[in-house]
Amino acid sequence: MSESTRPLAILGGTFDPVHVAHLAVAWEASELLDAEVRLMPASVPPHRPPPVADATTRVALLRAALRGQDRLGLDTRELARGGPSYTIDTLAQLRAESGTRPLVLLLGADAFAGLPGWHRWHGLFELAHIGVLSRPGSAATWPAELTREIASRHATDPRLLHNAPAGMVVALEVTPLEISASRIRELLQCGRDPRWLLPPGIRDEAGLLDAYRAIL
Repeated sequence: MSESTRPLAILGGTFDPVHVAHLAVAWEASELLDAEVRLMPASVPPHRPPPVADATTRVALLRAALRGQDRLGLDTRELARGGPSYTIDTLAQLRAESGTRPLVLLLGADAFAGLPGWHRWHGLFELAHIGVLSRPGSAATWPAELTREIASRHATDPRLLHNAPAGMVVALEVTPLEISASRIRELLQCGRDPRWLLPPGIRDEAGLLDAYRAIL
């Protein structure tokens, strides 16, 4: 498959810090979609509190976590752009760079349910597909406005997203891991070691975790 037809998927977030659940979800989505997946740290997320760590620290953690990955990469364009990280602006930039290559925005089910509150949310479907990350066997209900928007966009097979640059919505069942960045920060503040919650690359990078702990 050429790079022009292999989807590029984006997983956004503050990654404050990045943890194994982020990587697990990204990896499974990559396999389900047969896609390149990029983790994209937000500068100023419009719908959640700002990150504790600065951009330089979060990027250093992400680079360490992603070292040696062949399916997952890093995209720092929202940090470089600064200001509120509106997804519509990011996807417009990616679309201009990618031509007709399929783009996929990866969203958790809760984030997807809140899509009608996003900046220019209807335009997202013109720029990318949306992969909704869900638990196996879960049944979701969406707001009426969102249900109407996606009524004709459902794709039953992730492989169908290879056939068009944007416009479809597909459910991606991924393994749930109950890990949160806030819990990791709590453990670090208490002087505990969240050893099996963080990617090995972070633990192996001398001083990186100590530098993050010092920020808290």
